[in-house]
Amino acid sequence: MLALVDERDDARLRERELVARAQSGDRAAIGELLVMHGPGLYRSVLLPRLGSEAAAKDALSETYAKVVERIHQFTWQNVGFYPWLRTVALRVALDALRARKRLLLWEADDVAREVDAASTVTPTDQALSDRRDREAARQKVDHALAQLNPRYARALRMRILEERPREEVAAALEVTPATFDVLLHRATAALKKALAAAEEADDHGETA
Repeated sequence: MLALVDERDDARLRERELVARAQSGDRAAIGELLVMHGPGLYRSVLLPRLGSEAAAKDALSETYAKVVERIHQFTWQNVGFYPWLRTVALRVALDALRARKRLLLWEADDVAREVDAASTVTPTDQALSDRRDREAARQKVDHALAQLNPRYARALRMRILEERPREEVAAALEVTPATFDVLLHRATAALKKALAAAEEADDHGETA
């Protein structure tokens, strides 16, 4: 146990040194920080909220650019660099959600609330933050899809969450691609309705 604590302390000290170097203009140090945290940021923060690999990769690139531009604004805290980086990524995701209209499991208002929360609550370390993000994504997906006709839920999982080709999903559902388009449209409408109902229930719960 003591060895594990020592390893964490050493890692945090190393990270603090990288931050100090990065803030002094060392681009290599910034690169190390982004390589260190980028995969978790992509997997736990951006991909669940933006709904596609392409959008999440674009957002990750945008996050990196903003970090390079704004790293001088970061103030070191004992929880490390990740909570600030996560907030930057959430703001990028929020901008992306507001800029486009399509089916998403996270709406812009959801992420806006997360940005506000990230600015006011005590930051958590990366492991805990990642776990909470993954659990929130899974719960939101599972709860929404559980409200749907199983056929609709299967279509949405394969086409949107798994990003499988249209023709492949149509074949799996034993329908033509044209029929699948109709099915997906109806499933999308049903999911939006389920998400809206869940959001309304949450709002009533908060104000009760």
